[in-house]
Amino acid sequence: MLGTDFTTGSPNWLDLGSPDTDAAAAFYGAVLGWEFASAGPEAGGYGFFRVDGKTVAALGPLTEEGATSAWMQHFMTPDIQATTEAVRAGGGRVRMEPMDVMGEGWLAQFTDPQGAQFACWQPGKTSGLQLTTAENSLVWTELHTSNPVADIAFYTGLFGWRSAEMPAPGMTYMVLSTAEGDQEDASFGGVAPHMGEGAESRWTPYFHVADVDATVAAAKANGGSVVMPAADVPQVGRIAWLADPAGAVFALLKPDPQM
Repeated sequence: MLGTDFTTGSPNWLDLGSPDTDAAAAFYGAVLGWEFASAGPEAGGYGFFRVDGKTVAALGPLTEEGATSAWMQHFMTPDIQATTEAVRAGGGRVRMEPMDVMGEGWLAQFTDPQGAQFACWQPGKTSGLQLTTAENSLVWTELHTSNPVADIAFYTGLFGWRSAEMPAPGMTYMVLSTAEGDQEDASFGGVAPHMGEGAESRWTPYFHVADVDATVAAAKANGGSVVMPAADVPQVGRIAWLADPAGAVFALLKPDPQM
């Protein structure tokens, strides 16, 4: 289960790159009830999404040439330089070398061998998100990839992740856990084959919502679109996939109360 006591490989930060940050802040405010707070004039338009004053995600303008709007999942590392070298050794690509972010921590951005983009955060003054798993916050993260076996091996080499197969209709779904503690309690995400022919490899965040169908309706009313309609998944809960008005894909989950 996602928490905020981050260990190596934990999802500890999440941000959205958008071509129009004002429009993105308005959309997620209307759909998930998030409030946006600027990080200040020195941050270049970057800021934080908050629920009850706690940071649940972040938002900033697109910075890479040719980039499209997308959510970027960050994973905790205690040594970002070593992780960067491990990415190279494992066949991944370094898109942004490690940099000190104003003393708050160290950031680097990567692409895994199958093409999914991700980032790492080495905590400084900021350890990571302040709220997860609660309503309207990150509850799960999922990698869809052309080669699940190879990608799991790559990330295990970086973070020591553990994986376990979970029955799923028409696919082999692998549940990911960090290296420490009980494997089920330490689970935070999963890996599945691509959704549809020609789909790109990517990490997709799931946000916990009280009512998936109402949230889907709110997204559509505010210019979003439905990628995968709401559906019940046995022993998981009710889920849906959406895209915001700029095309960034994210998912919703109302967990099964028995889980």
